[in-house]
Amino acid sequence: MKKYVCDVCGWVYDPEVGDPDGGIEPGTAFEDLPDDWVCPECGVGKEDFSVAED
Repeated sequence: MKKYVCDVCGWVYDPEVGDPDGGIEPGTAFEDLPDDWVCPECGVGKEDFSVAED
């Protein structure tokens, strides 16, 4: 699964880790995150994320 990086603050969403503090289980693809999910670091929405370069 692809990792996604926040274009605002640089926080990386890794689907293998999920977002435990946000209630997102490990193994959750970025595309499957709820529409109202926000970056845990700066609070922007999914639209402000892009695919992380390897």
